[in-house]
Amino acid sequence: MWTAVVFLLAAVTGLSRASDVIDFTDDDFENKIGDHSLILVEFYAPWCGHCKRLAPEYEAAATRLKGTVSLAKVDCTANNNVCSKYGVSGYPTLKIFRDGEESGPYDGPRTADGIVSFLKKQAGPASVELKDEADLQKYIADQDASVVGFFADAGSSSQSEFLKAANTLRDNYRFAHTSSEALLQNNGIEGEGIVLFRPQRLNSKFEDNSVTFSEDKYTSSKIKKFIQDNILGLCPHMTDDNKDQMRGKDLLVAYYDVDYEKNPKGSNYWRNRVMKVAKTFVDQGKKLSFAVANRNSFSHEVSEFGLDSSSGELPVVAIRTAKGDKYAMTEEFTRDGAALQRFLEKYFEGTLKKYLKSEPIPEDNDGPVKVIVAENFDSIVNDDSKDVLIEFYAPWCGHCKSLEPKYKELGEKLTNDPNIIIAKMDATANDVPSPYEVSGFPTIYFSPAGRKMSPKKYEGGREVNDFLSYLKREATNPPVVQEESKKKKKKSEL
Repeated sequence: MWTAVVFLLAAVTGLSRASDVIDFTDDDFENKIGDHSLILVEFYAPWCGHCKRLAPEYEAAATRLKGTVSLAKVDCTANNNVCSKYGVSGYPTLKIFRDGEESGPYDGPRTADGIVSFLKKQAGPASVELKDEADLQKYIADQDASVVGFFADAGSSSQSEFLKAANTLRDNYRFAHTSSEALLQNNGIEGEGIVLFRPQRLNSKFEDNSVTFSEDKYTSSKIKKFIQDNILGLCPHMTDDNKDQMRGKDLLVAYYDVDYEKNPKGSNYWRNRVMKVAKTFVDQGKKLSFAVANRNSFSHEVSEFGLDSSSGELPVVAIRTAKGDKYAMTEEFTRDGAALQRFLEKYFEGTLKKYLKSEPIPEDNDGPVKVIVAENFDSIVNDDSKDVLIEFYAPWCGHCKSLEPKYKELGEKLTNDPNIIIAKMDATANDVPSPYEVSGFPTIYFSPAGRKMSPKKYEGGREVNDFLSYLKREATNPPVVQEESKKKKKKSEL
């Protein structure tokens, strides 16, 4: 009897520990990920505190979504290949996969309720079916662009490829499809076609209100490229929701009181003036993207260009290139567009001066730690004859304050070395140039002589000896370390 009880308890305990979260590994990830039309994958590390806090919520969500949406996890400490392939650099990283393809990052809530709610919405159809003209007009009246597939044959391979593209891009764009003969005729579609309808609030005489897919062959990849090439149009309204779609572009933004709910006419008044000038350069084949944005919503960006973000009717204009170079239009925006025209002419001629947010260059910079600002960065850090160790800090950062005396001692020990510079830069008051990337404080880089475009991020310890050991390994020439201080020498003489 006792044996039976023990067996029963063991069985119950085993059942209670069963998980509804799928464990993937390097060996089975690629083979099994495609078995799920929609799956959320957590890439984690067992030691990660955030992962531990997420774990019970993730388990609860997996149980509640069982049979609807699958949840999986990958231990990146044991499965480096798959984590490297999907660019995992921090924990936990959550990604959505659809039919075996990465759809995008999961940026939703980290609670069971939030995960369940988010994924239930994602589990619906990627493309809405439209039955009649009323459906179509209601659908394209949305504030965002709409992509509509027209297919006389609902079972065609073209519609299948369209739905595949919709499924992959559903997190960013809106999709609908129809097989209504009347809708095909009303929109001039013979057999099949895809039309991208721009938001009606952004309709303008400077571009077509819709764009039609023109490729002969309908493939998911071609459809996705068509959408991504055309979805933004000549001059989109940049918001927090779509700003990521504009990253990696050379982009001009006009910042003013954009408000399409309360003042659509006024919002389009200035946008049309930007578009009129923009079109003249785009028609010449010039490579630059354009957008308008609310100056209050993007006040942090406006200030990064040294422009006034306070209220005012006239737009302020700035360009940020894909490389991170910044240009600010200092001339007042004119209603005829002439000032913007002159600004762009100088930009494309290459005569426009880059904007640098910079503190003044220090008058006295002879201390053991050189003070770097944006204006002297090139002359000191990019001096090709010197090795430079540079700390990017924030004045309010506690870790930076703790490091300061040790970093100063390091500078003192190397003060007689003609080949090594110990430096620091307030990254909150100065522009950090490419290729340096600063996302937390302190961030430390080593810039070797002769290889200034390939700085190395310092990941070692924060004690003086840690820095010295690193420099002994990495420096172009052996470091010249200062001998014992005079004070110690005097003590020894006594």
